[in-house]
Amino acid sequence: QVQLVESGGGLVEPGGSLRLSCAGSGFSLSDYAVGWFRQAPGKQREGVSMISSLDSESRYADSVKGRFTISRGDARVTVYLQMNDLKADDTAVYYCAATRTLGGKVDFIPTLQEYDYDYWGKGTQVTVSS
Repeated sequence: QVQLVESGGGLVEPGGSLRLSCAGSGFSLSDYAVGWFRQAPGKQREGVSMISSLDSESRYADSVKGRFTISRGDARVTVYLQMNDLKADDTAVYYCAATRTLGGKVDFIPTLQEYDYDYWGKGTQVTVSS
């Protein structure tokens, strides 16, 4: 059973920053393409960011471009989402998602659509409020 665990959510004032983390439970994300999604109350889940399996590309939703950054940590064990200049509209449950690749020389570049991902975390709450 593949399990993903998110952390780093919380309450922050508008203009503040948070860094979310995603890690596999008992395994490394080094062979996975990884995405971040979010779902606000009463709205559909939307793609926020992704990083390809070999890190050749990263992509962002227009609403967060220039404010959020996705990256991998040491030894590619963990994936981060750095969130700066947070706005009230960023309030949502944030989910980490991943899909495994064969690794090696071929980079898998997913979209920001849910169907590109096989494994999901349970989410972490981000609330932006004064």
